[in-house]
Amino acid sequence: MNNLDAIFVDIDDFFQTFLPAWKKHLIFPVSNKETSLFASQLAK
Repeated sequence: MNNLDAIFVDIDDFFQTFLPAWKKHLIFPVSNKETSLFASQLAK
């Protein structure tokens, strides 16, 4: 696995853990229909 693959895997693992925890703490939940960005695009 090259370095770029390792970075992608690390970011993907982070978001798999982060997003559910983040959604639990939102005061006003955002539905997927309200945004046109995917979670992977937020990391850019």
